[in-house]
Amino acid sequence: MIKYTENPSFSTWDTLCKRPTPSLDDLEPMVLEVFDAVKQNGDEALKAYTKKFDGVALDSLLVSLREITDANNQISESLKKAIAIAQHNITAFHQAQEEKEVCVQTTEGVNCWQKSKPIEKVGLYIPGGTAPLFSTILMLAIPAKLAGCKEIVLCSPPDKEGKIHPAILYTANLCGIHTIVKVGGIQAIAAMSFGTTTVPQVYKLFGPGNQYVTVAKQIATRFGLAIDMPAGPSELLVLADETANPAFVASDLLSQAEHGADSQVVLVSTAKNCIEAVQKEVAAQVEALPRKDIAKKALAHARYVWFDALDIAMNFVNNYAPEHLILCTKDNHYCVENIANAGSVFVGNYSPESAGDYASGTNHTLPTNGFARQYSGVNLASFKKRISFQEISKEGLLRIGESIEVMAAAEGLEAHKNAVSIRLESLKTQR
Repeated sequence: MIKYTENPSFSTWDTLCKRPTPSLDDLEPMVLEVFDAVKQNGDEALKAYTKKFDGVALDSLLVSLREITDANNQISESLKKAIAIAQHNITAFHQAQEEKEVCVQTTEGVNCWQKSKPIEKVGLYIPGGTAPLFSTILMLAIPAKLAGCKEIVLCSPPDKEGKIHPAILYTANLCGIHTIVKVGGIQAIAAMSFGTTTVPQVYKLFGPGNQYVTVAKQIATRFGLAIDMPAGPSELLVLADETANPAFVASDLLSQAEHGADSQVVLVSTAKNCIEAVQKEVAAQVEALPRKDIAKKALAHARYVWFDALDIAMNFVNNYAPEHLILCTKDNHYCVENIANAGSVFVGNYSPESAGDYASGTNHTLPTNGFARQYSGVNLASFKKRISFQEISKEGLLRIGESIEVMAAAEGLEAHKNAVSIRLESLKTQR
């Protein structure tokens, strides 16, 4: 049964915002064990874990050209058309994020500029299992290609027949990814972290996953890798009032609940009649879902929260920091202006979260578990790093040199000071 709370006091908010997932400490021993095995035994460890966790023994971990060709023939034309539309919109939105080069003369003779450069090697993790997320390939591969990443490695778990879902293979090939590896879970993250005979080592890891993948990505940072963000089980918060359509709200809540038993959905409302109507709709709609058993498990830790004022409700939303936030209120403008923490926001009754998952153009790889307080979702800049440059003329050094000397001396760093002083003395002799 979904938990209902009225006007909860601030002291209870942290408890209400707690996600139903284990902590890093709970899963760390298992993750480290897998990491160590992959580091020591490479491909053999990957095959052993694939047999253990995915139930299939593989001769080769790499997807073959034949498998890609077969996948292309297995995809319907309607799905190919849908993927093409999504590809167009995602490309358009991410292309528009290209940053101009920054170039500033801070002082006469002192020129500073900044250039963005692609991260050369990136790894993409694409969940398979009960929901093969081929849409995530579009969300990651498109900005990676636009950024100019030289090497893109894709890992996804195989099914019981040792195959990767044809939609994943079709989309990966469409996006120009040539290294596709049949490996999932913790072992996939470890493989891309250390590199094996088959799996190239990368510099940054991208992609969502279950709680094990999320912890594995965090552990990977200890071995020198960067990650996009902690992106674990999916979550959605809907902020609604009497102007919301209860059937729409219920459908949005269920769209996230069906992701997995550890997903969380929350309805925050300033209208009790809205909550009551949504409750009825959820109960009716869930019975028609093919994944209703999964959705019902997720609903067991869902929450309905009523507040008597919109500003307090907004404060709660910011405290929760949802991965996905839907706004269906009579004052959406106020909500948009006051949202501080959210991965992606959907405004109005006709902006379903599913649009962002697939085809509107925004990215669906987003921070979960409250990390929206300090992380952005994946974007074009996620696949780049910025390098700063400076060029100082003789006249420029004469203008700022004394300031550098004084500051270096104040910090007790005489060699820093001397690096300027020796140049200033040289300039004096040239006069």
